Amino acid sequence: MSTASVKSPQPEPSYARLRQRTIEACRVAQEAAATAAEGIATGSSPLLHTLGEREKQLDEMDMEIDAGVTLAINQVSETEARELLACMKFMISLERIGDLLLSFGSSAQAAGPRLDPQDTRDLTHMASVLEKMLGDAGTAFSTRDVKKAVDVIRADAEMDRLRNLLFLRHIENPENAQRQSSLQVIFMTQSLERAGDHAKNLAEEVCHFVSGHTVRHVLMAYDKPVEQMFLDWLRSRDDKH
Repeated sequence: MSTASVKSPQPEPSYARLRQRTIEACRVAQEAAATAAEGIATGSSPLLHTLGEREKQLDEMDMEIDAGVTLAINQVSETEARELLACMKFMISLERIGDLLLSFGSSAQAAGPRLDPQDTRDLTHMASVLEKMLGDAGTAFSTRDVKKAVDVIRADAEMDRLRNLLFLRHIENPENAQRQSSLQVIFMTQSLERAGDHAKNLAEEVCHFVSGHTVRHVLMAYDKPVEQMFLDWLRSRDDKH
């Protein structure tokens, strides 16, 4: 019988665990947005009610990551420390998104079946755009994909467009049409639009900690014409040789 000692498995580093938990939190927020989209599209009050569970889960994850980063920040490299700080910033926005979606669900349940079909379609579209933004933000964070983060930033324009349509319909109401549940519609629109702003913040954070540049500089790089990008690629290739 061998007398060699059996090595016990090493615990997972705090850095890796906290990073993974942040990715999981993105997924929880994305699922909450998907629930909001389905709940408003189907008028399912029980489904909308489950947004409270997502909000509570995100709140608990926020506290967990905040405490974990505080303990781990002095035990990691400078690069890892920057990413841990990004985890904290992510959770601040994700926790707020959970709050906003909970508020959205409450307003949707208050409005009930009185929602106009067009409002239902536009709100469903907004929630679906938010769902994709959160999914892309999580992917951008987990894979350090700046291009995916830029896609999230650009998607915020669609959230703003839909908000403007809903506000025009219910606040300005140029057709003087009879509108029901306008107050709830405005609250729901604001909740989704602000959640989109927080999703955009997630993408901006990825751009910053991955590239080391501000979002403005990152967007300038991605907004270059194809010809300029090709010339930059040639210049980069020549520099290597």
